[in-house]
Amino acid sequence: MPQHNRWWALVVLAAAQFMVIMDTSIIGVALPEMQRDLGFSQGGLQWVFNAYVVAFGGLLLLGGRLSDLFGARKIFTTGWVVLTAGSVVAAFATSAWVEILGRAVQGVGGALIAPAAMTLLMMLFGHNPRELGKAMALYGAAAPAGGTAGVFLGGVITEYLSWPWVFIVYIPIGLITLAAIPALLPATQGKRGSVDVFGAVTVTAGIALTVYTIVKAPEQSLTTTLIEAAGAIVLLVAFLLTQRSVREPLMPLKIWKTPGLAPANLAMALLGAAWIPMWYFLNLFLQQDLGYGAFASGAALLPMTVAVMIFMIGITARLLGRFGAKPLIVLGLAVLAVGVGGLAFSGSAFLPASLVAAVGMSLAYIPAMMSALSGVRPEESGLASGIVNTTYNVGSALGLAVMTAIATSQENGFDAAFVGAGVVAAAGALLTLVLMRRPAQVPQEQPAHV
Repeated sequence: MPQHNRWWALVVLAAAQFMVIMDTSIIGVALPEMQRDLGFSQGGLQWVFNAYVVAFGGLLLLGGRLSDLFGARKIFTTGWVVLTAGSVVAAFATSAWVEILGRAVQGVGGALIAPAAMTLLMMLFGHNPRELGKAMALYGAAAPAGGTAGVFLGGVITEYLSWPWVFIVYIPIGLITLAAIPALLPATQGKRGSVDVFGAVTVTAGIALTVYTIVKAPEQSLTTTLIEAAGAIVLLVAFLLTQRSVREPLMPLKIWKTPGLAPANLAMALLGAAWIPMWYFLNLFLQQDLGYGAFASGAALLPMTVAVMIFMIGITARLLGRFGAKPLIVLGLAVLAVGVGGLAFSGSAFLPASLVAAVGMSLAYIPAMMSALSGVRPEESGLASGIVNTTYNVGSALGLAVMTAIATSQENGFDAAFVGAGVVAAAGALLTLVLMRRPAQVPQEQPAHV
């Protein structure tokens, strides 16, 4: 592919990553209006977020496998069709359960898009480590930037239009992307094989039941909670046992022998478990405690987007080449812990703490992603991408469920959630320091191949 086309292709892939992750956050500012119009309970409201994240995180492994089997461009295209269809359902929902259904369909689309996009990126830039580092910096920055920018855009749309428009906006974007794919993205060949349907069902159901159990635990009996927890464990154990016995498993367990993969995924899970609850509760805090309107709430979080973009694109990639992944992951998670925990004591002066948290996220995200992918074989890139995105999103869903349970059980719920998320980030820094034995390094520049 010509040089300029490869970078234009990266724009499409980064935009897809931006949109997929923005889909987890754009609804944040709109939640109070959605709650009033669709009749969500306070506890049930988080399922507008979790329906997307559970479907997204639970099916990413399947998305990676399908990308390997049928070709990354074909699955990338299919994902955009599904995401656009889910956006239509979510935009025109007239009841809570239809809204949750639409969000789940959006999550399925995202689960097809994300691993296919990573596979395409590795195909386009994997031959040149220096270019790969630049491409990963841009692609990686699109994720947290999309998450934070979604809050601002959601505020603008909710303030001046209405909440259905946070989903309607995806429809023309999806159609434009589908039109651009044939010209900008390379055709890819799949390989022969089969799909582990049972594995996909058990891992997705196990994750969903785990999140549901945590969410409902504060309001139901201990016996019911234990039964649900046991069911989740049975489903996840069945998934792992299946992966050892089927001929073509969804997640071959031998991939976990790849150096750095396990600790990098643990870091990504805890990063998501701290970052996502932070912005979720910060947004609610701004509107419900400080009395911000939808637009003002989104605008107040815009500096975080700027900080994420500056650090990820201009600073983190250079530091990664010099110091490797481990020091940056440890430092990033530690800084995130300080920023998130600081929000519990900041009151209306939340901006400094939120910027500290953004810097921490920016320092940790790309190094953890690169560390998770650096040791896998090219033919396993789709699988590895699916795994690392799964851990981040499952960590996000579980972290939000736990912090919601904490918040609803405490008088100062927002402060308790911030402190809890800070503890999670601090635990991530400590575990990375102890467990990551061989930090990933970005190789020195090599001649480019066009």
